[in-house]
Amino acid sequence: MVNTQKKIKTGAFALFDTFARHGITHIFGYPGGAILPIYDELFFWEKNNLIKHILVRHEQGASHAADAYSRVTQKIGVCFATSGPGATNLVTGIATAQMDSIPMLIITGQVGRSFIGTDAFQETDIFGITLPIVKHSYIIRNADDVSKVVTEALYLAQTGRPGPVLIDIPKDVGLEEVKQYTSFFKKKNVPYQNYIQEYSTTNTILNSALKLFKTSSQPLLYIGGGTINTKKCPKIIKHLIKKFSIPATNTLMGKGIIDDTNNLTVGMLGMHGTAYANFAVSECDLLIALGARFDDRLT
Repeated sequence: MVNTQKKIKTGAFALFDTFARHGITHIFGYPGGAILPIYDELFFWEKNNLIKHILVRHEQGASHAADAYSRVTQKIGVCFATSGPGATNLVTGIATAQMDSIPMLIITGQVGRSFIGTDAFQETDIFGITLPIVKHSYIIRNADDVSKVVTEALYLAQTGRPGPVLIDIPKDVGLEEVKQYTSFFKKKNVPYQNYIQEYSTTNTILNSALKLFKTSSQPLLYIGGGTINTKKCPKIIKHLIKKFSIPATNTLMGKGIIDDTNNLTVGMLGMHGTAYANFAVSECDLLIALGARFDDRLT
């Protein structure tokens, strides 16, 4: 960690300091007027090799790149855009991440706090526009709240059912000095009321499931994209297939969990899947759905 004791701690500083503490190393973005205070701060962090910024040619590329980065690395993808058209250009990538449950953090610049609601130059209500396609969203109106909000956003994006979280930061919040800076890290000092991260089950239910595995004559595993989001899940599924000799089918999002050359896989199901996978689903006496949502393209 670079020594920042003498550095003026602004809202923009709090953003990158929180990123560094949470292991964020790559950001995809395109600069613009309202987000310039954040890009000015970025220079310091890139200079010290703490964060690498990948400049895209269009904001839509930033959201898609952050999405792809998350899928490949199983880390959270982060993207930047300025206010107005910069922010609205992110929408398709945000919607993609939401539909596929991809953890992503979107940082958008906004006009200064005193200009919000005045129809100022490039002022757009990106908070309202993206409400249906994000897991959660924030507008930060005080630089003192930056570290706490970013920490909470990173946590929400990656836990439970993952998804995109948006933070809208007014230009003057990035410039505002934080008088008593407190860094937040993961769950420390951050309340998560009424938020269920994981669901638990009982041994009784598990034993009932195992009994069905043993007594069914034609079981079938139905594997969806939710299994890829969990690091332990692929190994457990492979063990389950081998242990019980259960054939498996997968969704498009579930591809890669099992090798397509495995003699127990019947390929992808649904309207774009194999005929025998669809017959297998219709004829099985026990369908075991893992990380799937019974999408209409399949059912």
